[in-house]
Amino acid sequence: QVQLVESGGGSVQAGGSLRLSCAASGDRYKRYCMGWFRQVPGKEREGVASIYRSGGNTETTFYHDSVKGRFTISQDNAKNTVYLQMNNLKPEDSAMYYCAADGTYGACSSRQRGDFTYWGQGTQVTVSL
Repeated sequence: QVQLVESGGGSVQAGGSLRLSCAASGDRYKRYCMGWFRQVPGKEREGVASIYRSGGNTETTFYHDSVKGRFTISQDNAKNTVYLQMNNLKPEDSAMYYCAADGTYGACSSRQRGDFTYWGQGTQVTVSL
């Protein structure tokens, strides 16, 4: 099993920054792919960014077009933590943000909700004008 706990959400003005953290535990091979999703009421959960690392020092990252150049996903394997650095935030970035994990490269490349096995409880991000 894999457990995921998000933190770092909050309220910020447009143009500001936040860093989300996801503390992970459990079988490492089940979380080679780590992702961040977001969801607003009435809309589908959207894959924002993902990072894949199966071993060694090679990492592959994927981003939704709407956050490229503003968001950065990274991970600290020693701390079993994945981060989402969010800069130049916009009101449309407001959502509940979820951390997710899966063991497959396919999940990372697709960033589709149905391809991820494990989920955190979410952390709210609110961006105001």
